[in-house]
Amino acid sequence: MDKRGLPPLTALRAFEAFARLGRMTLAADELCVTHGAVSRQIRSLEVALGLVLTEGPRHRLKLTEAGERLAGSLSVAFDSVARTVAELKSAAAQELHLSCVGTLAIRWLIPRLPVFHAAHPGVRVRVTESYAPVDFARERFDAAIRIAEHVSAHGVEATAFLDNFHGPVLAPHLLGTGPTRLEGVTRLTTGTRQTAWAEWEGHSGVALPVAPHIQEFEHIFYVLEAAAAGLGVGLTPWIYVAGDIAAGRLTAPLGFVPNPAKFWFITPSGADKPAVAAFRDWLIAEAAKAPEPPMG
Repeated sequence: MDKRGLPPLTALRAFEAFARLGRMTLAADELCVTHGAVSRQIRSLEVALGLVLTEGPRHRLKLTEAGERLAGSLSVAFDSVARTVAELKSAAAQELHLSCVGTLAIRWLIPRLPVFHAAHPGVRVRVTESYAPVDFARERFDAAIRIAEHVSAHGVEATAFLDNFHGPVLAPHLLGTGPTRLEGVTRLTTGTRQTAWAEWEGHSGVALPVAPHIQEFEHIFYVLEAAAAGLGVGLTPWIYVAGDIAAGRLTAPLGFVPNPAKFWFITPSGADKPAVAAFRDWLIAEAAKAPEPPMG
């Protein structure tokens, strides 16, 4: 017996199945073992407990008083375990673990999650920040959101749900009077996207003046806060700053131009979790409501 004074679980399961079903053969079928295996397990349980749990002819066994008491206790315990397991599985089926690029999560997705929760009160969305390539075999995410021109990885399904436009933004009081209105303004960059400004120049056809200073930050979220604080001009997707521009916190003197890298919703191929499908549909509908950017 274990430290709790309990006999082996296999013996308890065999006895509970026999007591509930009334026949060794039925218990054997339920447990996917032989009739003899059930009989041996029950006998080993009697030996371990020092109790007689069954009586009568071999083919018409019935429970003794001790057997009845133990069977009742086991049925309650196993039913409780079965209910808990079912509840846990149900809860897991209704949780969506989403891997998402951080700034989109902070500036666009999370503020809209109450709308999703109101429509799907039984689904919980858990968001983890990540910019790494999606690997569902290594990380236990249900879905991911990434920015890319194309998604063609093996074993995934991808839906482009939001077009991307990018452009320079800064605090209104920093606007200059030159051709781009960015003359003499410090340029803000991120360490992970050193080519972003050159890419924007290629997409927009605008040649920026030489920046007097360049200040680097770790994340684009920091760049946007620095721009709003008046530290310089940052480059950003439109969707991150639509609210700030509408509120006058930031301004975009050159507007926004299309970026071929779109926002993608990515799931493992063949995933059939209802919460994932519901979230994908909601995400596409919310993205369709996004305001059009001022164009450069």
